[in-house]
Amino acid sequence: MHKIGLKLWNINTNYYYDEAIHLYNDGIFDYIELYIVPGHLNLIDKWKDIRIPFDIHAPHFAHNMNLSKKEYEKDNYSKYIEVKEYADSLNASVIIFHGGINGDYKETGRQIKNFNESRILIENKPYQPLRMSEDNKCVGSKYEEIKYIMEESRCGFCLDIGHAICSANSQGIEPYSYIEKLVTLNPKRIHLSDIDTTSKYDQHLNYGKGNLDFKRILSIIPKDVNITIETNKISKTDLDDYADDVYYLKNILLNCINLKH
Repeated sequence: MHKIGLKLWNINTNYYYDEAIHLYNDGIFDYIELYIVPGHLNLIDKWKDIRIPFDIHAPHFAHNMNLSKKEYEKDNYSKYIEVKEYADSLNASVIIFHGGINGDYKETGRQIKNFNESRILIENKPYQPLRMSEDNKCVGSKYEEIKYIMEESRCGFCLDIGHAICSANSQGIEPYSYIEKLVTLNPKRIHLSDIDTTSKYDQHLNYGKGNLDFKRILSIIPKDVNITIETNKISKTDLDDYADDVYYLKNILLNCINLKH
């Protein structure tokens, strides 16, 4: 059975923090996927205090981490060490990385390999990043790139459904078929949001706001892989939208189970 995750940032200690504790105690979700904004090691103890299981998400290009370019290597490693401190302190079993922007996927594989970190999962990306010019390209948007990075670095895979659909549309591939192909890489985590399935750009829509066929997705992905819900949080004071998305997903899961009996 799928465990359900909540995506937060390590700097979300003045909002969402208390609400997350409340929802976890009510059994709404099973773990937190914590994105690490660099420069905030002082917040580790705050997150340790809540005693919730954690996954860790490393910084990406928005916070100047770019594994696909050699000139970033020293700074990438420094950011990884910070991420590792979070992962060790919070007993995280996985650390999720993006492949980078406008670089070489082989360089991404080399740098991840040099981390010598068994918990790493590489996440697939859209072909083009959101809110950037069309000249920019994400590394890890194609099946062949993810497969190479995994084989070179011996890391695992995090399958982002929305990213896969965006990449498929950019490549002229039928989206659900492309997801089926990515599933052959044996994902250890799933990122799931709703989306306009004709879009080339990631949207992180709340469930029911797009046209994703959730039943089809749940029939494609492995039955026991954890699902992190990565949808928009409109409020800065509560997680009501997230709770609604959890109920939406759990109702579909329950209906799928009932149909089999």
